[in-house]
Amino acid sequence: MAEALGEAMARSWSGSLWPADAITWVPLSRERLAVRGYDQARSLARAVAPRIGVPAEGLLRRVGDPGPQARRGGAARREAMRGVFAPADGVSGRVLLLDDVLTTGATAAACAEALLAGGASSVGLLTAARAVSSARRPGPPILGVGLASGSVVAPGNVSPAVDASRGRSDPRKPTLGR
Repeated sequence: MAEALGEAMARSWSGSLWPADAITWVPLSRERLAVRGYDQARSLARAVAPRIGVPAEGLLRRVGDPGPQARRGGAARREAMRGVFAPADGVSGRVLLLDDVLTTGATAAACAEALLAGGASSVGLLTAARAVSSARRPGPPILGVGLASGSVVAPGNVSPAVDASRGRSDPRKPTLGR
């Protein structure tokens, strides 16, 4: 499954005007990794990396576990994710963050904050899918600075949001500048 999704994600990214220096993924908690037996985001990153010619590196560590997010709203998710991730040594340049599903953006925002604190110059986001609910209204800002739920959480003027489930990138999406 990771190979097929990775192929689709790489095709989606190939039209991007934002070159990445490294790919990393949202790491699973030890408990979820033990239950599943694999880290789906890591598998996706390793499938995408050779297809776009960028190394896949474990640039994030999970230092906390907020538990399941599924029943939490956007504000509760953002609060729960604060401080959950820390950068590994050697983070630099433009980092492409991969995850399987984008829901509110709380996890991606927490990862982006950690990567930027660790030395990344900017962070792009690539997901295999985006959660959609017909009952969902635009939520409050992800980082408290004007981004609606599901928006790009990476800094810079041309860091794209790419949703492989839609097969396109949209560099017009709002970004958070440094």
